[in-house]
Amino acid sequence: MSEWLSREEALERLRVRPQTLYAYVSRGRIGMRPDRADPRRSEYRADDIAALATRRARGRSPSAIAESAIAWGEPSIATAISTVWHGHLIYRGRDAVALSDHATLEETAAVLWALPEPVRFEAPPPDAPRQFGRGPAFAQLALLAGQARPSLGRSAASLCADAARAIGVLAGALGAEAGPEPVHRRLARGWSVGKDGAEAIRRALVLLADHELNASTFAARVAASTGASPAACLLAGLTTLSGPRHGGAGEAVMHLAEDAARHGADATIRRWLGHDRPLPGFGHQLYPEGDPRAAALLAAIGNTDETLRSLEAAAIAATGAPANIDFALAVLTRGLGLPRDAPFHLFALGRSVGWAAHMVEQIVSGSIIRPRGRYEGLLPGQL
Repeated sequence: MSEWLSREEALERLRVRPQTLYAYVSRGRIGMRPDRADPRRSEYRADDIAALATRRARGRSPSAIAESAIAWGEPSIATAISTVWHGHLIYRGRDAVALSDHATLEETAAVLWALPEPVRFEAPPPDAPRQFGRGPAFAQLALLAGQARPSLGRSAASLCADAARAIGVLAGALGAEAGPEPVHRRLARGWSVGKDGAEAIRRALVLLADHELNASTFAARVAASTGASPAACLLAGLTTLSGPRHGGAGEAVMHLAEDAARHGADATIRRWLGHDRPLPGFGHQLYPEGDPRAAALLAAIGNTDETLRSLEAAAIAATGAPANIDFALAVLTRGLGLPRDAPFHLFALGRSVGWAAHMVEQIVSGSIIRPRGRYEGLLPGQL
């Protein structure tokens, strides 16, 4: 049976501030439950705290450095595409929040792909199947990946052209109507929202376009390092994005909102944290002072949803962690009456631009990504 510690004991063993403890809880790294003697207080799983304390105390040996680089460590791949710098998301030297004030996804692709003109994401042909959703998106990219030629030995311009076509196919599979307009307007038409809604979608897509070496981007770069086609690299990113701890977090926030509508925000937060579930939509390891993407999107669209407003207040009170981009996408989705899986669709379409940028950079570098494992099993003679 697990041992549980009081708040004071947990803080003493970790030697962190209360806000850091709450952030660990919200990210699922420390289990929490209501104190059985006093439900107004919380208890924290001792095993989780011991594991975190050990990692924090670990020396900077080569193996420790290499391991930490795979999990929220220092960048292990050189890139000129994007970074998080002093709480700001930077796209090739430009602040992503400032860029989102006016740029389209096509213009953002030109920034991230280092091109002089906006990129055009070609719409699928008029006779293409009009089935929207995750399944068709995977199927369309897989079909394209199977037909495309490998990437090795090709110019950056050729790779970008293939990536633009693949992103056009992905946009169509995710709900964008055909036409010559920027993809945010085509997507808004597909979702039957007006001009203001289209503008909010545009801003969200730009803010989601890249986020340095997150899991899906790393997967796309690994695929690119083998010489896989641009469509195959995008498919690798899309597959990784679908996990509940990445692009699937938007769906978890929608579940959280539905629970809050039924049971109340405070009870919902206590229940989620009490069952050792990570709290989706709040806190981000790279933004201890708050996710600037969420702040920018929420400031632009407002939050008139009473359920989500009470949920945000309850979550911040319980964990100290501010809303992140997943929560902002839930506000956008509910506010515009978009399909329930719109957060994933927006994430996938916006981030495909970043995957393509990293794909080109990785292929041009000529290197293959092949980390070593730190073996902890038996050796011959030890059986």
